[in-house]
Amino acid sequence: MRAVGVGVSVALLTVGAAACSTGSSDKGKDGTAKAQAATGAPTAAPTPKGPEAFAAAGYRGLKPGMAKDAGLATGALESAPVSLLEGCTDFVYKGGPAPDQARMAAEAATEARYKDLNAKADAASGKAPAPQGTLPPNASAKDAAAAAAGSAAGAADSAAAAKLIADSTMALVDLRVAKEAKEAAYLATGRVSFAATGLRELVAPAEARTAEGIGAGSTLEALQQAYGAKGLQQAKSGKYVLPVEGQQGWQYEFTVDGAKIAGMAVVNRDIKCA
Repeated sequence: MRAVGVGVSVALLTVGAAACSTGSSDKGKDGTAKAQAATGAPTAAPTPKGPEAFAAAGYRGLKPGMAKDAGLATGALESAPVSLLEGCTDFVYKGGPAPDQARMAAEAATEARYKDLNAKADAASGKAPAPQGTLPPNASAKDAAAAAAGSAAGAADSAAAAKLIADSTMALVDLRVAKEAKEAAYLATGRVSFAATGLRELVAPAEARTAEGIGAGSTLEALQQAYGAKGLQQAKSGKYVLPVEGQQGWQYEFTVDGAKIAGMAVVNRDIKCA
């Protein structure tokens, strides 16, 4: 009879321990639920955010019109500029390529040559003599000789001015070629350009996508499907442009290569570099 009593006692103790354990667990769960309700914390793990969309409102903390110093303070850009062409200061995103010093020196030389020739052409055009009038019937030989000398000098000055204008025009072409070469060099890595008044251009890196999933590598068909009904047009430059709603002067620009997008940017062409 003593053995039976001991067995019953052990069974009761075991049941009691299990009940205490279950009760503690339930209380813990109930306490956790109440704490979450009180603090507003989610009861499930938060869903991770996807990649940031490339948008006219801003990208990586950089916003249209932002001052250069404020842009650098975001930490999204490398601190050394990669171009100073035409008065704008361009930077690449963090981790982008180092400045190409040879390219920058060539850009500076090309721009300096254009400015010099353009100033000389303007000065020569202002000094060009007026055409000589017709000699009167009673003009003397001396008057005729003076008139002839003046015409010759005028022709020489006009020829010199014409040459300066032609040289200045060619220098402008060289400047445009340098600008296009810079744009091509950073089309895949991305670039941010600041004018004196603030950020004027955001060039997206190759991995960036708009909210509609458009980016480098997207087809023209996909571009048309995404924005054809929103005002997408092809410009004379060959790029496809899309005005930014509510941001006057700003537009998306999509550079194409064949049937695919090679790069995209948000830019305000009305903002001049200098």
